[in-house]
Amino acid sequence: MTFANWIESTREQIAQDGWDGVKESIYELRLGALRRLERFADPGTNVFDHEWDVLLILDGCRVDAMAEVADEYEFLDDPGSHRSVGSASYQWMERTFTDEYADEMARTAHVTANPFTDEFCDPAEWALLDEVWRNAWNEDVGIVPARSVTDGAIRAARERDDEFDRLLVHYMQPHFPSVPEPMGSGTRLNEWIDGREMAWQGLRRGRFTEQEVWNAYVANLRYVLNDVAVLLENLDAEKVVLTADHGNAKGEWGVYGHPNVAINVLREVPWYVTTAIDEDSYEPNQRVDSGAEEDVSVADRLQALGYSDN
Repeated sequence: MTFANWIESTREQIAQDGWDGVKESIYELRLGALRRLERFADPGTNVFDHEWDVLLILDGCRVDAMAEVADEYEFLDDPGSHRSVGSASYQWMERTFTDEYADEMARTAHVTANPFTDEFCDPAEWALLDEVWRNAWNEDVGIVPARSVTDGAIRAARERDDEFDRLLVHYMQPHFPSVPEPMGSGTRLNEWIDGREMAWQGLRRGRFTEQEVWNAYVANLRYVLNDVAVLLENLDAEKVVLTADHGNAKGEWGVYGHPNVAINVLREVPWYVTTAIDEDSYEPNQRVDSGAEEDVSVADRLQALGYSDN
């Protein structure tokens, strides 16, 4: 956005929202300034440059949130951190799934709940691409449940493991909406589609307290980690890594959510190493259509998660 465009946008926001429009415009100006500083930031490391057999992406997971719950899970006993290449899912995918790593992708199975694969992933480039979000989206909570991803990953590992060398599994949690602790109407599918992630922007606007948002966020992290525990008992892998595509900001540098700015709280993500042994303790459900309306577009899915078209 140019400065002239910002001025025009500010006028429109003030005309529509008064003082609230001024605050929104100032926030946009701050983000614009931070984006210009990205060229000076550490660009991060592509996950394909690391050794792993299974890579579990927890969408939007903060380092401190993972540390807070680590003692509750035996498989989180080898902590670390990683510098992500992106501050938002679309930026992470654009910079991760590149021609440079075509050989690695061709040997990798990718099971994902993130709708941005529609733009950044060609099925022909992967050993297997299972876009779980296409038929497992839950309209009641406005996101793909963790168990649908777990089921897809176990099916891939047990039924098609001879087709790939690596398995990449992308859960949508702890990204809001929080499945166990919804935050009122802010998590509904047809609301909070102004281009920001729901709960974090509710915090910025004073709708929620920091403790309310944090409690819901950590509850959502526990929710997905409980499913990760199921997954780790139902596939075989010598080296499993739990990480994230990006973090989330709750006011650091005046930023909330995960816009594409290269501040540390968005780029420094967890990196926990563990193993997995198939104890055959769970039988995954076969793929079942969620019953969602067929005319719901990818853009609608992304707007429900708080992403705008730009």
